[in-house]
Amino acid sequence: MVRSGFIRLAAGLACLWALLALPAQAQTETEVDLALVVAVDISFSMDTDEQALQREGFAQAFRSKLVHDAIRGGMLGKIAVTYMEWAGSPDQKVIVPWTVLDNSESLMAFADKIASTPLRRAQRTSISSAIDFSVKLLEESGVSATRRVIDVSGDGPNNQGRLVLEARDAALAKDITINGLPIMLRQPGYLDIPDLDIYYKDCVIGGQGAFTVPVRERDQFIEAIKTKILLEVANLTPRPSLINRIQTTPRTNCMAGEMQWRDRWSN
Repeated sequence: MVRSGFIRLAAGLACLWALLALPAQAQTETEVDLALVVAVDISFSMDTDEQALQREGFAQAFRSKLVHDAIRGGMLGKIAVTYMEWAGSPDQKVIVPWTVLDNSESLMAFADKIASTPLRRAQRTSISSAIDFSVKLLEESGVSATRRVIDVSGDGPNNQGRLVLEARDAALAKDITINGLPIMLRQPGYLDIPDLDIYYKDCVIGGQGAFTVPVRERDQFIEAIKTKILLEVANLTPRPSLINRIQTTPRTNCMAGEMQWRDRWSN
């Protein structure tokens, strides 16, 4: 009887300890205003000049005083960001891992890491896989965020992996917002679509306050990226003339990229 009573007491103490430990473990997660995944297209359709401009745009954004001030103006005064590159469905690579940005030194260091990594290019375009990978990054971030956002930039439609609508809807079901930076610097050619900005609105972005910032000229590229990061960090209402809000009724074929790829190999 004494032995069984001791076992019950030990078991009860173990359960109590586990219950007490849970809040402590939960508190180890850093609280931030925003957890942001910057997901950048490096497919072969992006030439090296465009990639360099894209890198420079994101580096300048995180060096910007306006972005620094927007972070400090948040409820907690800190955000967490990771920078990843993507192409086809098997190709996603984290360039800068999750970093808490809460002062000028951390922001400058983050920008320097973006700018100093060698450029690379890869095959195909899988926006859906980029979104799925970004969702996984958010779930494993180790931070507790008021808002969770995926920032997708790219110059073509999804043509590999699962359907982009499936990936988008799965992310939205987890209360994740997806914003887009459709890059339209060249005239549409082989495996391109003419209205990539509409495709992004109808098929890629979604969630609370989702928006796109289209880039149509090279001299707009860096400024567009800086504007987009600022809007995401500050959670601002974009100007209607610059931002195309998500539409409720799709106006484009969300399988355009897959159909183009199929037609290429069926001829």
